[in-house]
Amino acid sequence: MGRNAFLPLSLVPAASLVWVIANWNTEQSLHITWAPGLSMDIDMRFDSLAAIMSALILGIGTLVLIYCARYFKDGDTRLGIFAAEMVAFAGAMFGLVTSDNMLILYTFWELTTILSFLLVGHYAERASSRRAATQALLVTTAGGLAMLVGFIILGQVGGSYQLSVLLENPPGGWLAGVGVVLVLAGALSKSAIIPMHFWLPGAMAAPTPVSAYLHAAAMVKAGIYLIARLAPGFADSGPWRATVLTLGLGTMLLGGWRAMRAYDLKLILAFGTVSQLGFLTVLVGTGTRDAALAGIALVVAHAMFKAALFMVVGIIDHTTGTRDIRKLAHLGSAAPVLCIVAIAAAASMAGLPPFFGFVGKEGALEAVATASVLNPTVRTVELVGIVAGSILTVAYSIRFVWGAFGRKQLTNPSAAVQDMHRAGPLFLAVPALLAAAGLVAGLVSPVMDTLLAAYADSLPGPQDYHLALWHGFGLALWLTVLVIVGGVALYLAHRRISRLRFEHSPLGNAERIYDATLRGMDTLSIRLTGTTQRGSLPLTQATILLTLVLLPTILLILGTDTSVDLRLWESPIQFAVGLIMIAAALAATVMRNRLASVILVGVTGYGCGVIFALDGAPDLALTQFLVETLTLVIFVLVLRKLPAEIDERQSAGFKPARAALGVAVGAAVTALGAFAISARSAEPISVHMPDLAYHIGNGKNVVNVLLVDIRAWDTLGEISVLLVAATGVASLVFRNRRFGTAPRVADAPSFAPTPETTWLLGGDLIDPRHRSLILEVTTRMVFPTMMVLSVYFFFSGHNAPGGGFAGGLTAGLALVLRYLAGGRYELGETVPIDAGKILGLGLIFAAGTALTSLFLGAPVLSSATIELTLPLLGDIKLVTALFFDLGVYLIVVGLVLDVLRSLGARLDAEIENAPTGTQEVAR
Repeated sequence: MGRNAFLPLSLVPAASLVWVIANWNTEQSLHITWAPGLSMDIDMRFDSLAAIMSALILGIGTLVLIYCARYFKDGDTRLGIFAAEMVAFAGAMFGLVTSDNMLILYTFWELTTILSFLLVGHYAERASSRRAATQALLVTTAGGLAMLVGFIILGQVGGSYQLSVLLENPPGGWLAGVGVVLVLAGALSKSAIIPMHFWLPGAMAAPTPVSAYLHAAAMVKAGIYLIARLAPGFADSGPWRATVLTLGLGTMLLGGWRAMRAYDLKLILAFGTVSQLGFLTVLVGTGTRDAALAGIALVVAHAMFKAALFMVVGIIDHTTGTRDIRKLAHLGSAAPVLCIVAIAAAASMAGLPPFFGFVGKEGALEAVATASVLNPTVRTVELVGIVAGSILTVAYSIRFVWGAFGRKQLTNPSAAVQDMHRAGPLFLAVPALLAAAGLVAGLVSPVMDTLLAAYADSLPGPQDYHLALWHGFGLALWLTVLVIVGGVALYLAHRRISRLRFEHSPLGNAERIYDATLRGMDTLSIRLTGTTQRGSLPLTQATILLTLVLLPTILLILGTDTSVDLRLWESPIQFAVGLIMIAAALAATVMRNRLASVILVGVTGYGCGVIFALDGAPDLALTQFLVETLTLVIFVLVLRKLPAEIDERQSAGFKPARAALGVAVGAAVTALGAFAISARSAEPISVHMPDLAYHIGNGKNVVNVLLVDIRAWDTLGEISVLLVAATGVASLVFRNRRFGTAPRVADAPSFAPTPETTWLLGGDLIDPRHRSLILEVTTRMVFPTMMVLSVYFFFSGHNAPGGGFAGGLTAGLALVLRYLAGGRYELGETVPIDAGKILGLGLIFAAGTALTSLFLGAPVLSSATIELTLPLLGDIKLVTALFFDLGVYLIVVGLVLDVLRSLGARLDAEIENAPTGTQEVAR
């Protein structure tokens, strides 16, 4: 459908908006138990404030999507991704304003940060877009991390992470005050309040629909929403008003002043948005009922007029090819309808009657003038600051309209206006609808008062003030007249004022400070890395191991009174195996031959597996044997590129310090394990594991049920690490892409099948000097058996030794055998699939099991049992954890395949292309 796909896509937020309107006056909550031990239950709450913000998010989102259907061209790239990101952003914002759990709110908060990064950087080929996206990401993420710490402090001090609970009984004390300041840091960074305001004008590199949505109606309102949400409970806390009022007023004045100096229409609106956000911060943060009512009214008005104005700029840019007011003249005559829309939206922004912006601004002046919670001096300063900021607002509103549509003393239209094309009716309809909404809302302001007052009534103060166009001749009206007259006068004098361009800003340049901070952090990181990471692997290892020895040991000596009860062994076999492991470990330290050293290290691993088996842990023993064998093979593959013997000239030799450190590490780990076991004071949970595994996980194998059910979260994290490790290996070896599918026999140069019996196709391509017929025959016979054993381990693992991990390792060893016998072409014949696809499919199965449990109404990653009776097979008991285990199986196989193709097949190809002498040395 091309760009027209935005039209049906707009039905998604529109349908959600219908639900919001239908449930406007009903307060609802939703609780889903998820991870109560981490306070991560999914708690959602829909109340009056959430309804107002949801209506803006979904309503403006719907109109922006319709606008996109004419803003973009059918040939524009990445439209599908852009559309998906826009709808996802609407969903994340809706989740943010309806979250009652602070940690869930933070999750949605960071989702909006990531999505805004993607949307601002939509034109990724442009350096300006990449810089703007990165800047917005760093600033808002830094604020978000501070906010997370604040949430944790408030949650721990207040005893709950639910906002509704904390607002009913807000915690006090200095620690709660610290938490409030940290939360405000996150909110203020998101809403572009000084000193973190500079990211918003930079974000104008984004497509205009992004500016109209994120930077007018949605994302920048997240911080305003959070301040409004917390104000009923925390506005009277010590640092609240000092932080909010000071920074808010400063932002209002600075943003308005910068808007008078910009020439790009989007930048004028961007700095105007910064100014308006400072105004809104002051109002919703004052903490009185009337200020909250005026603030929430201006939030609604601002979303309508600023989204409309951004869309007007988009149309101007689209039709004339420029946004520079110095290149636009007579545009009002060429596009009269667009000019009327812009005038109406700008009039609401300037606070002119009868628009809703006037209603909100007059309410703000009245609320601040009568705010009894502020001492007279603070109240006067706040009122003067708001009047000064409002004068700037009127001035830059006039400058915007005249700069875009005025004649500017020219007799003919400018070149850009002469060459412009006309905008279509749907293109114009969306901003016209928003501008008209601002007018209608002002005319029916008593109705708007009914819709908005429910939130304001949750704050202290008399409830006798209501939104209306006319309140009589009072202080607010005279201040409004002063604002309008002062704004007009300031605009008329703006040419002289524009000459007051300071060489150096008296307050500094925030963007330069940002750049300097990044440069300083880069320099610090380089110096720190140069000091600690000198490229010496022994030094790095020694530092890590020395820390491991000293830190826990010192704390153990200073802080424990636990006695230790040890038995050296329980059977002579353990003693014998231990001696073998010690001998192998000592021999590995003095062995010159690399392969012999690797085998000796493997002996210690196999000995550990034997001890597992002796102590009744067959699952651990099986996994240990398989991992040790696979590790041995990987080492052998790597050793092909290294000399067989260690060069004594480059060897550090036997060092007493290294020996002492090795002994100390072994002793420290042993002591820590012994003290940890002896420190137990309660009955171990392992006593209950068999019953839990059988009755909850529906399996008899405790280890496997732990991995795929009871502790499946851990396993999901571990297999994700495996996937990252495989991708890292592929990135290091292949640089830009995986080796892909190993080459097939059909792709081999000058390959002609022999008439004799061929046990392995790839074997015919191996140099006869290095070919083993016995190994090929054995592989041909053993490989199917190993794969059947792999499948058996996979299916039996829930009730017997095995599981997805053991099954995957067995299949991986089978692939190793096939590769060793038939070479890289045989590996391609065996598994002609990219390892990355296998890894991805495994993660989909594992994560999909988690999501399926959630959609079925069960806890995430919990098992469900399906019992079937089939012909011949009889009764079958199927546990859904089997599919999670399948994901583990595939990821292990994919990891082995990645290793074989990176350290095996890729090296083979390099050896084949190397000179003959080099080939012999490598083999």
